[in-house]
Amino acid sequence: MTNRFLRLAGGLVLAAALLPGALAANVPSSRYDAAIESQVKNTLSKKPAFHNVEATTEDGIVTLSGTTELYQQKLDAAKKTRQAEHVSGVRNLIEVSGAQVSDDELRQKLARKLAYDRVGYADNVFSALTLDVKNGVASVGGEVYQDLDRTSALDLVARTPGVKDVVDNVKVLPTSIFDNDIRLRTARAIYRDPMLSRYAMVPAAPIRIVVDHGHVTLYGAVDSQLDKQLAGVRANQIFGVFSVDNQLTVPNQVAR
Repeated sequence: MTNRFLRLAGGLVLAAALLPGALAANVPSSRYDAAIESQVKNTLSKKPAFHNVEATTEDGIVTLSGTTELYQQKLDAAKKTRQAEHVSGVRNLIEVSGAQVSDDELRQKLARKLAYDRVGYADNVFSALTLDVKNGVASVGGEVYQDLDRTSALDLVARTPGVKDVVDNVKVLPTSIFDNDIRLRTARAIYRDPMLSRYAMVPAAPIRIVVDHGHVTLYGAVDSQLDKQLAGVRANQIFGVFSVDNQLTVPNQVAR
């Protein structure tokens, strides 16, 4: 009898403990829609960049519409919206209506900016990015030494007038003490060579050294076929390197 009573009492206590959570789970998300919408609109109204952005809320999901001048502003509007209390999701339908720039012009502008991105940092030569622009959509790819390089490049692109959207295809190389050692020794071998040292004097156009699990790929543009071959030789001489893929180009030779 006592055991039955204890089991019954324990069950009642457990049910009482679970009841608030169960009730909360059954609260319709639409209950907070008015408060969410008011908070989001108030937040967005404080920034001139969001004055043409509208927000509606249904079942806790906020739909953003309207226009911004820059793609980064579109991202920022969604980020601020997610910070509002009780928001369960954001549907970002904002259109970027800023400067109209041709794809060729935008590609050239972005290429220049990316070439100088993080110039002066020691790891600059260990990343290689690719870029394509179609209908204002910038696709950024390639391989970078660390996530900071990726973030910096994408942020730069997103803040450029004329960019309507950004596709992130950038690969962050895995952390490896072994690869780091190869990077440093390959860079020393190439840039200390009397015939190749001049490429270190143009920060935006170095010979880029990408290392992934002991495999080295060289990117960039050099002045002659001899320079390309010499850089490949220097990289192949590094102990521990499994392979070298020499992707260096010789623009002047192509022109001829």
